[in-house]
Amino acid sequence: MTKPTFIPYRHTRQTTDDEMLARSIRFYTLMNSRRTIRKFTSQVIPMDIIKHCIMTAGTAPSGSNQQPWKFAVITDPRVKSEIRTDAEKEEREFYNHRAPKEWLKAICPLGTDANKPFLETAPVIIAIFEEKYELLPNGDKIKKYYPTESVGLATGVLITALHYAGLTTLTHTPSPMAFLNQILDVPSNYKPFLILVVGHPAPDVTVPDIKRKTLDEIAEFR
Repeated sequence: MTKPTFIPYRHTRQTTDDEMLARSIRFYTLMNSRRTIRKFTSQVIPMDIIKHCIMTAGTAPSGSNQQPWKFAVITDPRVKSEIRTDAEKEEREFYNHRAPKEWLKAICPLGTDANKPFLETAPVIIAIFEEKYELLPNGDKIKKYYPTESVGLATGVLITALHYAGLTTLTHTPSPMAFLNQILDVPSNYKPFLILVVGHPAPDVTVPDIKRKTLDEIAEFR
């Protein structure tokens, strides 16, 4: 077993309690403006923006530092059309046959249905995968620890980075999503986690009038 190597940790920014509080308030205000949208423009996004946001996602913590994530960035209209076709097929099956009544009731105020035009109109979609195990050339498998939790953390960081950059997003999870492996030629040891739709909001876009839970509802201090 290789002996671990450690280096000094140097925090990039030392500051006072007052400045930290001010920064936390500014960041909360920014992130509180984040909303999921379902109508995008086709305005092209410079790929360097997407690349830096994905690199930021790659800084997320992960089990045993195995970093079990893969981000497939799609801008090709043909590939986006393929993904939309297969995603809508799964969505129709879900809405018409598999969705519990409680789920349909819960999403009713959001106005969602099986039609997903944003998969084609948005300039970028990112298919996010979790690596369940590493497949060695000799066929052996190396298990990844806490891949779902790790990829969830990285996805949250990615959404935050994209919002900070000035873009809007939508998380889309058709089920099942194995079609993504086939369309994108991703090995089966990578399980699709979700599709992240990225772009600029359409000028006439609207969002549901929802309220976020208060601090007292989501946190306890003991």
